[in-house]
Amino acid sequence: MDGGKDRGAVRVGGTVRRTPGRWTPAVHALLRHLEQSGFDRAPRPLGLDADGRETLTYLPGETVGSARPWPAWVYSDDALVQVARWLRDYHAAVAGFRPPAGAVWREGGVWRPGLIIAHNDAAPYNAAWRAGRLTGFFDWDLAAPLTAEQDLAGVAFSWVPLHARAVVAAEGFTAFAARPRRLRAFLHAYGWSATAADFSTTVQHRVREWADTLRATAAAGDPTYRGMLAAGVDRRLDRAADELAELRF
Repeated sequence: MDGGKDRGAVRVGGTVRRTPGRWTPAVHALLRHLEQSGFDRAPRPLGLDADGRETLTYLPGETVGSARPWPAWVYSDDALVQVARWLRDYHAAVAGFRPPAGAVWREGGVWRPGLIIAHNDAAPYNAAWRAGRLTGFFDWDLAAPLTAEQDLAGVAFSWVPLHARAVVAAEGFTAFAARPRRLRAFLHAYGWSATAADFSTTVQHRVREWADTLRATAAAGDPTYRGMLAAGVDRRLDRAADELAELRF
């Protein structure tokens, strides 16, 4: 399948097959909870196939794949609102989930009351769209215990978007003056009451946490994260946080 740099995935009929990780049992427990809750905008887990690959249902639709820049519809106001509402509905569905004892998450962390299990990478490259509607998000490998606010900040960062100017320009977004308005629209569609100015500080903190987590996970030996570190992903996140500190909302 096009896109993805972490061990790859293949489609077999109406399923997707991927190499599992230590975190796969916890992720499958999360996805089963979503299915049982009636939340249908995420893949359903189907266990392991005869080759030991995790098997998930295929989310139909268009993706950005590996193309750069991304299609213009990624930055439409309609897409922004749909993503915010998906996240609101996801948070409602996941609120009652209690991870199994000893659950392992790829980036670490332990669930406790007051946290949710966030997708943690609900970015344009992990979204599927069909006839202009968001089918859902795939690639749940980075699911992790977070507060709803932290998760909201991460998704806003990806979709407003609030990454470093050089990064989002390469992805096709140059309407930098529109970012305060887009952040307000995102928060309104979700139903979050903070001002854009206050929430931008939350996003800064979240981005710095991401960079620190990337470095820690790479140091723990994860080869994908080591590759991201070598590619300077953490430095670009640091730059994004610095630029956010200079923005006026």
